[in-house]
Amino acid sequence: MLQLKITVIAFFSLLNTSLFAQSNGKISGTVTDKQTQKQLSNASITIVGLSKGTITDSTGSFRIVNIPPKTYNIEISLVGYKKQTLFNVAINAGNEGNFSVELEPDYNQLKEVVIKSNKRTVKATTLENPLSVQRLTTEEIKSSPGGNFDISKVIQTLPGVGGGQAGGSFRNDIIIRGGAANENVFYLDGMEIPVINHFQTQGSSGGPQGMLNVSFIEDVKLSTSAFDAKYDNAMSSVFQFKQKNGNPNKLQGNVRLSATELATTFDGPLSKDKKTTFLFSARRSYLELLFSALDLPIRPNYWDFQTKITRKINDKTTLSFIGLGAIDDFHYTAIKNATPEKLYILNSNPIIHQWNYTGGITLKRLVKNGFINLALSRNSFDNDNIQYEDNEKKLASQITLKYKSNETENKLRFDINKNISGFKIAYGATAQFVEYTNNTYNVLRKELKDSAGNVIQPATIINFTSPLNNFWKFGAFAQISKRFFDNRLGISAGLRTDINSFTTNGNNPLKTLSPRIAISYVVADKWTLNASFGSYYKIPTYTTLGFANSNNDLVNKNADYLQSYHYVAGVEYVPNDALRFTVEGFYKQYNNVPVSIRNGIALSNLGADFNVLGNEAVTTNGKGRAYGIEIFVQKKLTKRCFGIVSYTLYRSEYSGANNEYIASSWDNKHLLSITWGYKFPKSWELGLKFRYQGAAPFTPFDETASRLNYLSLGQGVLDYSKLNSQRLNSFNASDVRIDKKYNFKKITLDVYLDVTNWYVAKTPAAASYTFKRNTTNTAFLTTDGNAIKADGSNAIPTLLKNDDPSVTPTLGFIIEF
Repeated sequence: MLQLKITVIAFFSLLNTSLFAQSNGKISGTVTDKQTQKQLSNASITIVGLSKGTITDSTGSFRIVNIPPKTYNIEISLVGYKKQTLFNVAINAGNEGNFSVELEPDYNQLKEVVIKSNKRTVKATTLENPLSVQRLTTEEIKSSPGGNFDISKVIQTLPGVGGGQAGGSFRNDIIIRGGAANENVFYLDGMEIPVINHFQTQGSSGGPQGMLNVSFIEDVKLSTSAFDAKYDNAMSSVFQFKQKNGNPNKLQGNVRLSATELATTFDGPLSKDKKTTFLFSARRSYLELLFSALDLPIRPNYWDFQTKITRKINDKTTLSFIGLGAIDDFHYTAIKNATPEKLYILNSNPIIHQWNYTGGITLKRLVKNGFINLALSRNSFDNDNIQYEDNEKKLASQITLKYKSNETENKLRFDINKNISGFKIAYGATAQFVEYTNNTYNVLRKELKDSAGNVIQPATIINFTSPLNNFWKFGAFAQISKRFFDNRLGISAGLRTDINSFTTNGNNPLKTLSPRIAISYVVADKWTLNASFGSYYKIPTYTTLGFANSNNDLVNKNADYLQSYHYVAGVEYVPNDALRFTVEGFYKQYNNVPVSIRNGIALSNLGADFNVLGNEAVTTNGKGRAYGIEIFVQKKLTKRCFGIVSYTLYRSEYSGANNEYIASSWDNKHLLSITWGYKFPKSWELGLKFRYQGAAPFTPFDETASRLNYLSLGQGVLDYSKLNSQRLNSFNASDVRIDKKYNFKKITLDVYLDVTNWYVAKTPAAASYTFKRNTTNTAFLTTDGNAIKADGSNAIPTLLKNDDPSVTPTLGFIIEF
């Protein structure tokens, strides 16, 4: 051990010596007009704190070299446009940073006015989205404590964003303003990405690990209301991931090694004229090695791939190919030292094999006073699950779940964006061809008999092959926006409708007509009042539409679109370019919520586990509501320090078959997040994060049904007549991250230590139902000393606590070259 310590100290000491001459860094990029997407020449690029800068050339491009490695703020300005600052830009010797900057016209610079437009750099809002909008840059995502480079985890620091039970410490279930986990949509450079997590819950959007490579991302925009009319199926949020372009000047890359995965990324030019660039990454987990060392029975394993190829055809036309895919495998293996907890894990979840991909092309074409976007894509998600009464022995006679499904969408999207006489006009349409298959065999209740042969529980089995034929979905939208009264007043109004060729009422565009309006008013140079109203619709999940009964009849053909009204109002205070305060109140009213016919509960309470959501008969007559207030403070990097504070006080409720509102599974009431970072001299960085979530509701077990079915299902049966009637303890945890960067000639080494839950707080989660075992964990204890009966009548029920602290230290390396 002493020899190891000496070796480590010697290694880091060597890195600091003059034997490794430091090299300077570089940045490059393009500057365009946000409204027309035209390249802007003569824009000034200034590195704050250095006497270095440049201006853009005739193509809107710039490049600055010989920059001392450090973290800087970069200012971009041009007469007639609002100045923009890129905060917290890390300049390294390894990779050349490449940025695509959009400047917004500032009409106030061109005339004498007394009132200034309150459009400072720190603001994340726009004329179309004046409130309920947040942005995170790639550096903020990378350096987030406990984030582990996972975008889905990092956004839980933003207002209104929760992670479900256990604070999202294990899964990326994105719960926004009390809405369900499947109410979010995700766009990558304008292309919809239905699957963004490994081992994703079909019918929902969560999973334990995100797929997107943060090295590809320039920034993330999260809208939690006031959605653009061009986005369909958005109920709780729209995520817009803006990807970088590949570096046109040189081939470069990075390798990231952590406790759970190995990832590599390359980017650079593909043509001598520098008009074609690429990004490519691949990642492989080795979680199976970690869990093997811990002697846990689960063996998760995943691969993912991501790519972007961009070709600038001419000054007006840019073509991009985007691809994203993953392969996921989740199986079990034998345990060396059995415990009740390990044995429970072994049989409580299915064996999962998944793969998915999204691929397509996007085309941007500049036209007079605006531009056109076109996206043609295909995405596919294949989900293969199987579960046995004993997942280790895998006897065919004991199969309780055999599920095989595929969802494939072929999409065409286009939108036309114009700026005419101060009016911003956008309109477009979507067409989607949907292919769906589903073969389900699921034992909900096994037939049980008493000693006399009498049936004490009849079998309940779902067994069907979905006859759902391929069908079409269409949508159309229009949005118009303008500022009035010397830019004091901004108004944006939109209208959208969606139809489909399958559901009974799905071909009526008036049923889904969804108006929306957003208003902002600058009351002073630093103060803005904002309000919005919108109606939004979402088609039922494919698992619901494709569900059939034992006669293979599609029983959910009459399902209606889920509908929600949003009412939001707030105030924004921006005292300077780096500091932003917002306070918002919101109310969301849900109609046509899917309700399980079998359990009588709203499906909006489900979707945060490894089961399939929506694969059952439903009625769409449930209701829901969520309301609350959010407070948000963001300080961008100035004087070495940056941070975020967000707090949400809210309620979330849904009704089921009894039409009575009760607390939803996401009704934590309180969400608090504090993130702080500091840049020390000599490339040391420290980050701290604290999160608090109020007590989460949970549902107790049905003691009778659990006893009867535990041996076949591997878990207890919830008593949905007491849905969310109990609450866990509140959740709190703090994460810490320390980075040290070493810049050598053309190489940067980033060594980091990231510790989640460093002060070892308990992680509240619902207990697990099981039967007591003997001291050697080789058999169940019984009340009569005999072998356990199939109906569990002589078993001794017990609950396994799941609130043990979970501390995850990660030592990782990132090499840029």
